[in-house]
Amino acid sequence: MTVARRVVALIVAFALVLGLVGCASQEQTSEQTTAEPIKIGAILSLTGTYAALGASEKNALDLEVKRINDSGGIDGRPIEVIIEDDATDEAKAVAAASKLIEQDRVAAILGATGTGQSMAIRGDVQRAGIPQISMAGGTVVTSEFAPLVFQTPWSNTIVVPFVLEAVKSAGISKIAVLSDTGGYGKDGLAVIEAEAPKAGLEIVGNETFNAGDTDLSAQLTRIKGTDAGAVLLWTAGKEAATAVKSARDLGIEVPFFGGSGQAKLEFAEGAGEASNGFTFGTGRSLIPANWGEDTENYSVVSDFAERYRSAYGEDPDIFAGHAFDALAIVTDALKRAGTDADAAALRDAIEQTRGLVGFGGNFTFSATDHNGLTAEDLALYRFEDGTWVSAQ
Repeated sequence: MTVARRVVALIVAFALVLGLVGCASQEQTSEQTTAEPIKIGAILSLTGTYAALGASEKNALDLEVKRINDSGGIDGRPIEVIIEDDATDEAKAVAAASKLIEQDRVAAILGATGTGQSMAIRGDVQRAGIPQISMAGGTVVTSEFAPLVFQTPWSNTIVVPFVLEAVKSAGISKIAVLSDTGGYGKDGLAVIEAEAPKAGLEIVGNETFNAGDTDLSAQLTRIKGTDAGAVLLWTAGKEAATAVKSARDLGIEVPFFGGSGQAKLEFAEGAGEASNGFTFGTGRSLIPANWGEDTENYSVVSDFAERYRSAYGEDPDIFAGHAFDALAIVTDALKRAGTDADAAALRDAIEQTRGLVGFGGNFTFSATDHNGLTAEDLALYRFEDGTWVSAQ
């Protein structure tokens, strides 16, 4: 064989080898990208009175699903979060749960956004035997214990006493309460009524309103007629902005306090200058530096906040954080239990979560505690000029 022919033969052989390697690489890539996705359901309030909460939750889920899948998924399998809108309505939440369970065959359900909706779907969850990670702050979500139901926010039994202590520390002894009639408001009112006497506070006014109410002047006029030194507003709906604006219009000058329901920019945008001075208790992560810059909490929260800011042009509120935590809890359990784990094994893995660092704090579940957070995860804030600042 001449030298020229030998060179040609070597080139052809080399090309064949490259072609085989390329095919193998393409087949491997194809297997990775076509692996069966792990389906997770999410029931969010994208419309209705909790729409702002659901929008933040959806943003966080979209962001985290992309990050996880871009990093190879879980053991090579991508995750797919199927989102349903419950329109802040319990019946629609039940219909959404039925669809996710029966048609989509999801491994777990994240949600719902609201307490009432979270409670409404637990019957379907129980029958299906799949885990539910609620993003609602009502005490009943986990105090009315169900083996399959977990919770990412700090419950009212944690937040209410924290806020009442802040009221007492301000030298106030008498309060009026204004709460909504939905699940979160009713639950919060019950806890307030139980905890206020323990904090040495007297409730001298107690008013409620319904979701969608646009005129709260009657309730606030009655509150004005009391000798309350502060108003405790307990709601997660958009009506909170109406309440503080109406109070200013009526000349109510006592301070307003609240909980996690107002830890969103929608409140300040809707209330305008009337939001100034509003004091509320919620998680430390609204200002990541609350954790201390040398902590893992600070690192996790700051990384999420930076990516969220880059994607959406604003800081994440606590509702984005609740969704971040809900997905993290499920994916962490899947890594430990295996992507092929059945619903019972996945539930057990979630319950065995120990020290998972999230937006809400450090999650440690047990056979009797499916909330996993403490008052150590909370901080006090107030609104100033359209945003929150530390009130510690």
